[in-house]
Amino acid sequence: MKKLLLSIAMVAVAFTANAQEKEGVTATSKGKWVIEANTGSTSTGNTSFSLASADGNTTWSIGLDGGYFVMDNLAVKAGLGYADNGFADAFAYKVGAEYYIDGAFPVSVDFTGDTGSDLKWLGLQAGYAWFVADNVSVKPSVRYNVGLDDQDGVFQGLIGFSLFF
Repeated sequence: MKKLLLSIAMVAVAFTANAQEKEGVTATSKGKWVIEANTGSTSTGNTSFSLASADGNTTWSIGLDGGYFVMDNLAVKAGLGYADNGFADAFAYKVGAEYYIDGAFPVSVDFTGDTGSDLKWLGLQAGYAWFVADNVSVKPSVRYNVGLDDQDGVFQGLIGFSLFF
């Protein structure tokens, strides 16, 4: 019983321990970088990971976003991706900015498009950055893509994984 209690105590301490950082420096401080991968769909030219199949047709996409914090909590971001819908392929791109309210609530605006359809979107996104470590976060978020070429807007739920360095 003593070994069990000691093991539980050690695990609890391990999960609550934090690495020492320079005072005032956080994952979203000026001069830091971020790389992010998101789940998503291929319907809006997003730079995300997705896989879907319908009526015998498989669609998939792969991509990454990266950014640089030009000031505390404000990152300028860009992303690239590739998608294949079973009939044609496309390269996706994204350019925008993301601001972390209180260092934990990211809101972003970006311009997104793809080469397959030549359609473009204005993306509006908000979420929560759950830091599972000092430099790693899981970011569930909601996104609305406003169509800029007479197409309908698209609402999405995303889960992002970010690495800060």
